Amino acid sequence: MKSISSVIKQFLPVLCSTLLITTGCKKDLLNTTPYSSIGSGNMWTTDNLTDLGVGGVYSALKIGTSTGGVSRRELYHYDRLVTSQWRSSDALTNGTATANESLFANVWQDLYEGVHRANEAIDGITRISPSTPEKKARLVAEMKFMRAYYYLRLNQLYKGVPVFTQPVTETEVKNTARSSEADVWKQVITDLTEAIQEPNLPVRYDAAVAAQRGFIGHASKSAAYALRGKAYMYTKEWDKAIADFDEVKKAGHVLWPNYSTLFDMEQEQNPEMIFSIQYQPISGGFGSTTQFYCGTRSSFGSCWTEFNVNPDIVDEFDNLDGSPFNWDLVIPGYAAMNPESREVFFLRNNASAGELNAAATRGAATVLYLPVGNEERIKAAFANRDPRLAAQVITPYSDYLGRDANNDGSDDVFTLRWPYRNENPLFDINPDTRTLGYYLHRKFVYKGSNTFYLADRVSGGIDFPLIRYADVLLMWAEALNEAGDLNTAIEKVNEVRSRAGVGLLNSSAATTVADKDALTTRIRKERRIEFLNEGISYFDELRWKTLKETSYAQGSGAKEMWGSIKRTFSNNWPGDFFYAWPVPAAEIQRAPVLTQNPGWPE
Repeated sequence: MKSISSVIKQFLPVLCSTLLITTGCKKDLLNTTPYSSIGSGNMWTTDNLTDLGVGGVYSALKIGTSTGGVSRRELYHYDRLVTSQWRSSDALTNGTATANESLFANVWQDLYEGVHRANEAIDGITRISPSTPEKKARLVAEMKFMRAYYYLRLNQLYKGVPVFTQPVTETEVKNTARSSEADVWKQVITDLTEAIQEPNLPVRYDAAVAAQRGFIGHASKSAAYALRGKAYMYTKEWDKAIADFDEVKKAGHVLWPNYSTLFDMEQEQNPEMIFSIQYQPISGGFGSTTQFYCGTRSSFGSCWTEFNVNPDIVDEFDNLDGSPFNWDLVIPGYAAMNPESREVFFLRNNASAGELNAAATRGAATVLYLPVGNEERIKAAFANRDPRLAAQVITPYSDYLGRDANNDGSDDVFTLRWPYRNENPLFDINPDTRTLGYYLHRKFVYKGSNTFYLADRVSGGIDFPLIRYADVLLMWAEALNEAGDLNTAIEKVNEVRSRAGVGLLNSSAATTVADKDALTTRIRKERRIEFLNEGISYFDELRWKTLKETSYAQGSGAKEMWGSIKRTFSNNWPGDFFYAWPVPAAEIQRAPVLTQNPGWPE
């Protein structure tokens, strides 16, 4: 849990962000051009201003956060393209995106703002700052880590971008061509290597020491090893990735023993968390928006439910013994039924005649309805499953501790029932999409209405993990598998599954992994399940080039729990050029030296 002193210290990055943008600010023509800082000659002239400047580089991780509507730029928003569903149409899911799509330009600008802040920091710390040599060396290493992080994100999406390693003028930006994807990875790896080699950068911050010294959220050697290992995954240098992931383990990172409490605010500095975006439950842009966009009207703040969970990923969660989940073993004949007809199995006990008639009109096979026991039948589909399902998803007839609905001073327990009834004392979860039956996110949706954790619906205090040890273990397993070490790779996957409490690979006939290809399939499935709503899966699918099969070949539109599609916008795959985002059209217009990725229409 954050102390009051750490809360105050965490104001610094946001204060710096405001200063950088509003004090003496001149926005240049190109999106890649940096914003001026507090008159660069003054910004780094004291030890305190040095801290503020560094904080501004970290605070750039929050650029793109919007409290008035979905920006599509926060990391968990990217899951709408794989494991989540957004309730609005999206040019990336329906295949209509062009190089003029605002998302591409905004993300380009956001990430380059981070790059340029890092460059100005490295320059200012080196040339101007009066801080001690040891501190300056540490901060420069941190800033190289941050520059590497922003370039890694750019390269994941755009596959080759202009590289700047020092403060630049508008003219220099206009005349700098794209570096190749391979050369950008070289720059990322160089920055991270230099950070790792810096003696003054700690291997890992102890949580208590970090809080005492104001280092919460700062990069460490272990974070640099983890990020460099991820870069090596892209360059397919498996042995180097393996070596880096081993260094992360040596730094003392381990899995938190209980997945269901891993994302509680009290555990956000636990040794599984390697690098996170820092949030505070303070109004005014300091907090996380996950409550607002993933919560419900039953959540504190009466939220919007912009994102819900794709049924396809829910079906991927294994049974508790590790065997694949199969609907037909719970409800014989389920898989062969028309999706609309399956709605009958999700109906509440004692449904009214009006509710049954409405369901029949929608196509439900109401002849199969059980007046007593209907809820129990569907609940059986979610019993004895991988515990990570219940920890991350609100499934039918499961409970959720929400807000104080009766205004009696105590928070109320709500249940996801179908169809929704607006009455008490049943306390149905009201998902803001109440006429449609969707699985709901539980991860990063806050319990109750404790304002110590949540100032308002857009200001949550739970940090958002960018790198955690489970991610390292599963990348490690993938690299080992690619390098031909099947057995050790399985051990790494089983570390993650053991913590989850689900049957281990090779522990039964149903979990046997025969060869490299079978393990590849297992690792990819494990990552989708482990990182639901963490903004990782979309980048994985781009790297694996599996997005077409996983997100565009399972039918069109957003699915209800039983598989029916009531929102008419569709998922269309226009071509494999979708695996690389386009250079924003406006950037090419302003700097013709930039070239476009093949296939992208204007």
